Amino acid sequence: MSPEQRRAMIVAAALPLVAEYGAKVTTSQVARVAGIGEATIFRVFADKEELLDAVLAEALRHDVVIREIASIPLEEPLADRLAEAAEALSAHLTRLISVMGALHTSGYRHERPAPERMKGREQVVAELQDAVSELFEPDEQTLRIPREQAGSMFLGLLFSRARPGAVGALGTAELVDTFLYGAGSPGEAGRQ
Repeated sequence: MSPEQRRAMIVAAALPLVAEYGAKVTTSQVARVAGIGEATIFRVFADKEELLDAVLAEALRHDVVIREIASIPLEEPLADRLAEAAEALSAHLTRLISVMGALHTSGYRHERPAPERMKGREQVVAELQDAVSELFEPDEQTLRIPREQAGSMFLGLLFSRARPGAVGALGTAELVDTFLYGAGSPGEAGRQ
């Protein structure tokens, strides 16, 4: 196993543990889940903090969800495409929120300068918007708004659903249906 593969395997084993225990996870727990000796962790990572940094970096990676969204077949009906994108993004956001929340509540602090954080967030959102907007391309002629705007609005709904404590969070099918057809009852929409 190459050093990169070993590192990825340790991070994969640590991620769910960090989501559960935050910074209080032990390297012994990680080693047990990874099926390796604890000393192996310290041959790959200088210390536990470097391991936690690697887990956080993995949770923050958005390229995996971008690839998932990009792989959705454009021949599927629009509602199905959006539902698949919503599921992929929801899984990503749930993992991210659980890891960051557990780390935060356990006292872990990973600081980057605010401008660097904001630039990174803006880039991630732009890439996600591009990926989601592509899902609207086959139906672009039937949209009332540009597909880029539709993608941005759909992402906004997904992000609001992911917020902890979101009121009346919709299931995926309900969210897609409401996005595509509105919040009014069938036959009631548009009545004054």
